Amino acid sequence: MGRLLVVWAINTAALVAVAYLMPSVSISSFGAALIAALVLGLVNTVVRPILVLLTLPVTVLTLGLFIFVLNGLLFWAVGSWIEGFHVAGFWSGVLGAIVFSLISWVLAALVLK
Repeated sequence: MGRLLVVWAINTAALVAVAYLMPSVSISSFGAALIAALVLGLVNTVVRPILVLLTLPVTVLTLGLFIFVLNGLLFWAVGSWIEGFHVAGFWSGVLGAIVFSLISWVLAALVLK
């Protein structure tokens, strides 16, 4: 349970960093960042594997690059669902998802040894 809370805090910090680095991604409050990080985690845990499986032929044809499209769509979708978390568009979602993944990966590597 403690590790789950640490991962949630890492993802929240990464989301705040993305909003700071990218003007096309905005967060209105820290509470909105907490909720958005939680929803992003749930979407990536539940919905993403199903979508990856359903789009496997396209992913194979594009040599895995379609995964970036899926990640961007999910990041953009969460930005439209959560009040206080806004992603300007699809390409902002793709870039935001990439930056979010990199920052959360680095933070997890530093914190979770």
